[in-house]
Formats: sequence, structure tokens, C-alpha cells
Amino acid sequence: MAISRTRAQDYAESLLNRPRGETPVTLRRFRSGCTLFHGRRALTKTHASGVGELQAEFMAQALGLEVPAVGGAVSTRIATGALYRAIAISSLDLRRPEARVLLGELLTTAAMQRGGFETVDV
Repeated sequence: MAISRTRAQDYAESLLNRPRGETPVTLRRFRSGCTLFHGRRALTKTHASGVGELQAEFMAQALGLEVPAVGGAVSTRIATGALYRAIAISSLDLRRPEARVLLGELLTTAAMQRGGFETVDV
């Protein structure tokens, strides 16, 4: 059965409405694109187009993961704030220059929320 991006993101919104320290998620790659799951429910998906592949790559980066090979999956536990940013990245139209600026901000914030920075510049 095909996964509706709208229904998946509706579920993601309900999940993100309850902040938590860690949420288990799995990024699966199919021939048709990548899908981010919480348990057995989809949170968002990207397509197997050029833009979709970029979205998947940056979404994985926000999660602190590598995009798996087709048929593969990778899992992690992530804070709700970083998860929000990964889902937002999956919806960006990366063909637009202003989306690239927003992408940089989302990736930087997600890295900070994951604890990806070892030092803080003052």
C-alpha cells in the first residue's frame, strides 16, 4: 500500500506535539524513495527524484545518519526538536535558493540539538 505524504506528516505533527527526550525512528530506503518511520507509522517520505534524493540525504544528516542502500534501513533515537527539523527538511523545495538558506539553518540547529558540536564559540 502506498504511503500518503500528507497522512504521514499529519501523524508526525501529532507525535511532535508531545515533546520527549528521545524518539526512536527508522529511515528506510525503497526504490521509490526514502521513508522515515516511528515504529510502523510513517512520519514523512521523499521521492526517488533528484530533489527527493537531496532531501533524503539532508534529512539523514539532520538525524545523524547515513542514507541506507536500497532495501536497507538505519535506526536512531532522536530528540523531538531535531526530529522536527529533519521532517521540515524533507518538505523543502531545494531547487529554490531561499530553501538552501533555510536548509543550512535547520541542519545547524539539528546538529546542536543532537549534541554534534563539541565546543561553543562565545
